[in-house]
Amino acid sequence: MSKEHGYEVTVSWNGSTAGGYRAYDRGHDVTAEGKAPIAATADPAFLGDPARWNPEELLVASLSQCHLLTYLALCARHGITVTGYRDTATGRMAETAGGGGHFTEVTLHPEVTITDASAADKAAALHHRAHELCFIANSVNFPVHHAPLIHVA
Repeated sequence: MSKEHGYEVTVSWNGSTAGGYRAYDRGHDVTAEGKAPIAATADPAFLGDPARWNPEELLVASLSQCHLLTYLALCARHGITVTGYRDTATGRMAETAGGGGHFTEVTLHPEVTITDASAADKAAALHHRAHELCFIANSVNFPVHHAPLIHVA
């Protein structure tokens, strides 16, 4: 049986574009009911504020978060105790001649700490399964690579 889930966010901006392309503020807020706002902007390459999140970073973060949550669920179901997880994910985007662009790839670099050395191979293998199940990875049209490291502590 298929289930469907809905999501609603509000993106709001106030300002003026009267001064032309180079002059208007790219700062905007991303909000959802009951959550703290995300201060967002354009990528600095497109005149955004480097102190705010941009959509490209949020896309890479979404892929990383989805993998994390799927991976932790799989480990819990397989009896693997994970005590730490850190991913410094990277994404590559290419601009096209017409003024647009697209992501060409994202690579996740999860460093996972587990408690049982005998589970290290299984813990590493579950990254592949997490990728197969990740809702966000299944929704993009570019490759999402994984370079996991498993630590035992």
